[in-house]
Amino acid sequence: MLDFSKKHIIESVEGSLSRLKTDYLDTLLLHRPDTLVEPEEVAEAFYELEKAGKVRYFGVSNQNPGQVELLKTAVKEPLLFNQLQFGLKHTGMIDAGIHVNMSDEGSFVHDNGILEYSRINKMTIQAWSPFQYGFFEGVFVGNEKFPDLNKKLEFYAEKYNSTPTGIAVAWINRHPANIQTIIGTMTLSRIEEIAAASDIVLERAEWYDLYMAAGNILP
Repeated sequence: MLDFSKKHIIESVEGSLSRLKTDYLDTLLLHRPDTLVEPEEVAEAFYELEKAGKVRYFGVSNQNPGQVELLKTAVKEPLLFNQLQFGLKHTGMIDAGIHVNMSDEGSFVHDNGILEYSRINKMTIQAWSPFQYGFFEGVFVGNEKFPDLNKKLEFYAEKYNSTPTGIAVAWINRHPANIQTIIGTMTLSRIEEIAAASDIVLERAEWYDLYMAAGNILP
């Protein structure tokens, strides 16, 4: 169930604080749009949580510009983050921008220009499941289903003394929207591998080379 009611938001925060054994959360994100949302209720919940020192910063997840603007009609705290799926095999938020004024599949607008909206409004996009393809069908790195993409990842990994996974992260990092990559791992070596990608700055031609190797086309 999706529930952005004041009661549910506050109860969820209290539950998280208890489980984490902490006094506050750095960031609270509203996950997946609740079409029954009342912005005033969200505003009351955010105000009380911030005033009580239980939440420092706020944001959303998987929401488009219109949904963010609706919340902002009542919410006074800045909405600083939006978690969205993004990676070499999930490029919808940039495809539509590249294919403006075209009639091909890439021109289909999935999210009402959330990438451009985020840049204009200084809203940080956090990329979740950056290595996934399809609807949680698996990971594309090292997957034989994507030989062209993996060949390019391996090529640039050798060039930059990195790994295919590191290059996949560097591709996200290269976008000037300053997208943050979210990973889920308890393995130190994997964290180090991905963190090292922050030192890699792909050239523009390399970025588009990977984009096309992932199966995308340029008009």
